[in-house]
Amino acid sequence: MGKRYERLTSPMVRIDGELQPTDWDTALATAAAGFERNSGAATGLLSCSKATNEMNFLAEKFARTVLGTNNIDSCNRT
Repeated sequence: MGKRYERLTSPMVRIDGELQPTDWDTALATAAAGFERNSGAATGLLSCSKATNEMNFLAEKFARTVLGTNNIDSCNRT
């Protein structure tokens, strides 16, 4: 049988290059700060071709207004 891995029991954040366990409020604040620092060209959104047109429209609206990016794609062309 293959390797067995232990499950994470708390969120992790990288501090000085090392992953450290933390609480959810700190983890979410760290993620939000990362999105703020790297918004625009560094972020993107991939939506699902099985979603409705309305759901894909909302995903596009979210990407443009909240994430501040035009990097939006879906696999609808296949």
